Amino acid sequence: MSSQEVDELLGHVGDATATADSEQFQVRVRRRTKSEAPTENMEDGARPLFSFGVIADIQYADIDDGYNFSCTRRRYYRHSLEQLRRATLAWRSESPRPRFVLQLGDVIDGFNKPRRASRSALDAVLRELEDAALVHHVWGNHEFYNFSREELAASALNSGREAATQDQGAALAEGGNWYHFSPEPRFRFLVLDAYDVSVIGRQERSERYSQALRLLQEHNDNEELNQPPARPGVEQRFVKFGGGFSQDQLQWLDRLLTLSDEKLEKVTVVSHLPVHPSSSDPVCLAWNYEEVLSVLHSHKCVVCFMAGHDHDGGYHRDLYGIHHLTFEGVIETPPDNDAFGSVYVYEDKMVLKGNGRVASRILQYP
Repeated sequence: MSSQEVDELLGHVGDATATADSEQFQVRVRRRTKSEAPTENMEDGARPLFSFGVIADIQYADIDDGYNFSCTRRRYYRHSLEQLRRATLAWRSESPRPRFVLQLGDVIDGFNKPRRASRSALDAVLRELEDAALVHHVWGNHEFYNFSREELAASALNSGREAATQDQGAALAEGGNWYHFSPEPRFRFLVLDAYDVSVIGRQERSERYSQALRLLQEHNDNEELNQPPARPGVEQRFVKFGGGFSQDQLQWLDRLLTLSDEKLEKVTVVSHLPVHPSSSDPVCLAWNYEEVLSVLHSHKCVVCFMAGHDHDGGYHRDLYGIHHLTFEGVIETPPDNDAFGSVYVYEDKMVLKGNGRVASRILQYP
């Protein structure tokens, strides 16, 4: 479908000025009026069943602008909170409001840790999110730069525990941080832990740390393991800031997708790390992405895989009809731009209305 058709389906989006009274300044936020809201599918008059917001890689820190690890990309640490504020203002202005928000990981930056600012930075982000909607938090590498797994499990970022207490259709995997929830009959979301096997967020004496270190040393000859291997292509994914999925998690994923097949559900899978080489820079791929794809492709219920981590974003629809959406990172979005989206879920498709760097797309189900 052409970009013109996407715009026609979504309706015209205008600019409105919203005032954040508590901060005594004005921010520009793209907001739909009720008459302009994409509440109907223009092709058949159907209304969306529900909607949800998506944002990735906020990486907030109360510090001046800086650069990425290789000093090639500018990062707007302090401004990222203002961009999050614009996103939440936009979501709150929608009618009806999004059912929930997917926060795709790296909610605060690792620079907070040496400054002993991890808690205060997280509190600042959570305050911005608290009135938007129920938030499902994905854990990325920067979560583990700031907190241990035990600390994350006891924090507000453990949204799997929260979902399991509020939603009868939700369940947190025993012994893991992956979970599923169902916001609407016949629709299910599976939230994965892409750092289940990793050298960050795991105790050095643990089996999964040892497994991760062996993988890195087999594929990466650099003394500094955050530097990608010299070999080109997908081998570059074996870096210290990456990770993978354990066999326990893959078996859980397969079991849940089997049940969703039987229930004729539409499933969206969510992870911090992308799993398709055509939707991401190779360095950002999950280590065992091929195993994940093998599981996904063995089930008819999967319609979309959403991820963050690659701040440039990406999109690919694979041969099985699964949409692989990698969302652009807030942290590398200039202050006068945006990077978030709203997704409207229909019986036959999802419609992503992007803001700023995030492109709008129509995602037909396979």
